[in-house]
Amino acid sequence: MDIISQLQEQVNTIAAISFNTFGTLQRDAPPVRLSPNYPEPPAATTTTITEESPVNTNNVISETPKILSAELVKAAKQFDALVAALPLSEGGEEAQLKKIAELQAENDLVGQELQKQLDAAEKELKQVQELFNEAADNCLNLKKPD
Repeated sequence: MDIISQLQEQVNTIAAISFNTFGTLQRDAPPVRLSPNYPEPPAATTTTITEESPVNTNNVISETPKILSAELVKAAKQFDALVAALPLSEGGEEAQLKKIAELQAENDLVGQELQKQLDAAEKELKQVQELFNEAADNCLNLKKPD
């Protein structure tokens, strides 16, 4: 996989981690009293993962941001490493413009060669179609033996 594809994949990973982080925090955030005019929100409850081990929701919520932020930092560091691995431009802007011109000239030559091959293929296709039509006409004009 080339470096640009790896960068794209890493950006997608960072976006997915961010999306999951915000969704998890939104889902698991404890209720908070917004105003003294509203009643006190219900207290956080315990959830049970298994029958024997109750888990306090507050402990899970307090650890979740740490875990998710560690994943996000790790993904960002991997992205930075990929960016650092990008090749540096050599020779400045003039060298890059010269290289672009060379590649464009090469592209034009290849395009002309492909056009010649396409023209030859179309000519051959036309000949084959004419021969097929002639053969089909000959077969249809034949009479059955008496």
